Amino acid sequence: MKNRLKRNNSGLKGTITLESSKSESNRALIINALAGGNVTDIHNLSNARDTQTMRSLLEGKPEEYDVKDAGTTMRFLTAYLSIHGQGETITGTERMKNRPIGPLVDALRTLGAKIEYMEKDGYPPLKIHRIGKQLTNKISIPGNISSQYISSLLMIAPSLEQGLEITLTSAIYSRPYIEMTLSLMKAFGVDNEWNGNTIKVSSQTYQPVDYTIEGDWSGASYWYSFLSLAPEESEITLPTLRKNSMQGDIAIASIMNDLGVETRFESDGVYLSKKPLNQKKLTIDFRDCPDLAQTVMVSAAVNGVALEMTGLESLKIKETDRIAAMKNELAKIGANLDEKTSKWTLTPSQQLPDSITIETYEDHRMAMAFAPLCMKMDVTINDPSVVNKSYPSFWDELRKLKITVN
Repeated sequence: MKNRLKRNNSGLKGTITLESSKSESNRALIINALAGGNVTDIHNLSNARDTQTMRSLLEGKPEEYDVKDAGTTMRFLTAYLSIHGQGETITGTERMKNRPIGPLVDALRTLGAKIEYMEKDGYPPLKIHRIGKQLTNKISIPGNISSQYISSLLMIAPSLEQGLEITLTSAIYSRPYIEMTLSLMKAFGVDNEWNGNTIKVSSQTYQPVDYTIEGDWSGASYWYSFLSLAPEESEITLPTLRKNSMQGDIAIASIMNDLGVETRFESDGVYLSKKPLNQKKLTIDFRDCPDLAQTVMVSAAVNGVALEMTGLESLKIKETDRIAAMKNELAKIGANLDEKTSKWTLTPSQQLPDSITIETYEDHRMAMAFAPLCMKMDVTINDPSVVNKSYPSFWDELRKLKITVN
């Protein structure tokens, strides 16, 4: 299947419906389950496939938890089953079976969980038996690996008889996602303490509460990119976003301010407008917001802005190796992505083609990051259904802006 996006030469004006935050939804579902609450206590849950998979598995309690391609669901449920498991297995797609989970399993084993690798050491599928007697209340884990490992451990910490103290042994990546986890735990009645590189959570009881999920800033980033590539006098409204958001991807507002998009926060959401772009080179640290990197690279490449980037290490273990995928697809528009010892350089395009076909590599963010190219050329997106992972209505929202999608 393919989606063909016809080049759009006119300005953009409209109101876009965002999906609810997948990151917030999945955390709220796990915490709510640990609190003994009902799914109906969580309002405005994301329709993203990852979240619906999480919800279905928590409600169904199967003998085999098939998370499909949902990395967050895999990691969060692995920790959850270490509290409530009775020998169930957890598995996923072939790509999921090649995404590492060793650091989380090592930490859970240290706490007392019995976890077996069913195929390859360090990778799913797993067979999980709950923690019987807690062996320790102190663990150490690198801070520069996936924050989902750390969030997984934090969310089960109050359910451990001795609580948990986590020491992060290196620079902390994706810090806002850890802060989101702690804030949600607080919303469900659990206190925590974060000093320096140590996070402490005592043994406590979660309280079921009614909780409403915010709109998704990751999803908002694609509309920022559309506006960045649009003609003057373009405007887009994004309801349900909050200025005091817990989501690290709110960083897109400040990043895109340098790429031609002005943000105005109002009580009912965010208003975006096109503004002149005067930058020729930007330095960006994506450590706290790696999911924005693909979107920003495309916008910068087309706008003639060179990028010096850090904090992209985790992109290699996502739905695909996103660094390799971006190198391949950016080259099609004449841009070059170069990597040298934890630093990445983007050399922008000098001349754009009239049309392009984008491979999506089974990665939702590849499809949506490259879709804004239709402001400059005809674009064909292969396997467009990958957006169902996080933003099922994306293509319909595109049509609201009078962009032709066939």
